Amino acid sequence: MTFYTSLSGLQAAQTDMSVISHNLANVATTGFKKSRSQFADVIASNLTSNPRTIVGSGVVVKENRQEFTEGSLTTTGSALDLTISGDGFLAVKTNGNTPQIDYTRNGALTVDTNRNVVDAQGSFLQVYPVDTDGNPTATGTDGLMNLTLPQTSGTPKATTAISLDVNLSSNSTVPSTTTFDRTDPTSYNNSTATTVYDANGNAETMTSYYVRTPSTGTDGSSNWSVHSYLDSQPLTVGGSSDPVTLTFDAKGTLTAPTTATKFDAVQPTGSTTTQSLSLDLGGSTQVASAFSVAARSQDGKASGQLSGVSVDEAGVVTATFSNNDSKKLGMVAIANFTDPTGLRQLGNSYWSATGISGAAKLGSANEAGFGGLISGKLEGSNVDITEELVNLIAAQRDFQANSKALDTQSQTIETIFNIR
Repeated sequence: MTFYTSLSGLQAAQTDMSVISHNLANVATTGFKKSRSQFADVIASNLTSNPRTIVGSGVVVKENRQEFTEGSLTTTGSALDLTISGDGFLAVKTNGNTPQIDYTRNGALTVDTNRNVVDAQGSFLQVYPVDTDGNPTATGTDGLMNLTLPQTSGTPKATTAISLDVNLSSNSTVPSTTTFDRTDPTSYNNSTATTVYDANGNAETMTSYYVRTPSTGTDGSSNWSVHSYLDSQPLTVGGSSDPVTLTFDAKGTLTAPTTATKFDAVQPTGSTTTQSLSLDLGGSTQVASAFSVAARSQDGKASGQLSGVSVDEAGVVTATFSNNDSKKLGMVAIANFTDPTGLRQLGNSYWSATGISGAAKLGSANEAGFGGLISGKLEGSNVDITEELVNLIAAQRDFQANSKALDTQSQTIETIFNIR
């Protein structure tokens, strides 16, 4: 009987050391949760047994209980690195022949080649669809969807109207080179470059050159010629390449033209369609201060390229684009369980629901029963190396003690056999 009692102690101590070793091996695993071996004594008795003379039969491993205390946080700076502060798990759909919903505390996420947000195993982060205000529009497991980052946003719009308010210095002199040549800076006083867009959203540059012309009036007025080009093509009016003439009175106020100049249609380089532009210089002035651009605008728009992504405290994922558009893509789903210690460990920091844990309850960050969500941080393992090493020493002593008891019993039996 003593052999089996000591054997049960050896097996229990071995299990304890295995659990502790597993904890130590995962001290650097993101989102790992340590376990503790729980033991119970074994007593063989029946109704007729004298409770004062019963001898125990050893020990049994009752459970290896998971502990879901929070691990330390590490700042990463990546918006797609997520940490749940408090209770809850991220929901991920595994990437395989039989995809299923698993749960994890490891929020180290990246973007795959199809622009899906995935973890290191390629499983897809699950979110709820939201409206333009970030309110979820679906609930439950059937409402979950993969989080996918769009590459572009918005519909491109060709530029048709440009507005420029410039100040042309009244102290400027007539250029020394009298024949205008856009490649010769001595033939003009100043220039402006404005980005415009064609029908496909491709960026182009409209450059305007400002040339002071000799004054001919006696009322103190002065004139400037404005030559405009779209990339390398001159913009014309009525088929004429003559420049637009700006006239200022003695106080520097623009008196002509009084409306925007409409240029002839032009086909931008690389485009298959023509484009008509107008230039409004109505807010321009001529004062003694240096040349400057007071205001510049144009009504074209390019399709925006994805430039960033952020996750707020409510778990709403927002994408921003190069054209200043922003779009709410979804709300990160948070799962919780009646008894998380009953979750089945699957490896790779995954858990699945069991009858002990209960079915997953899904919600969003900061709701009742769900923890908060932190972007830009990762939760480390909750293993304390010092504590585990102390426990390992204790388990080793348990093993040695049971080994000694087994050895003592062996010696006792050998002595009995040697009695003559």
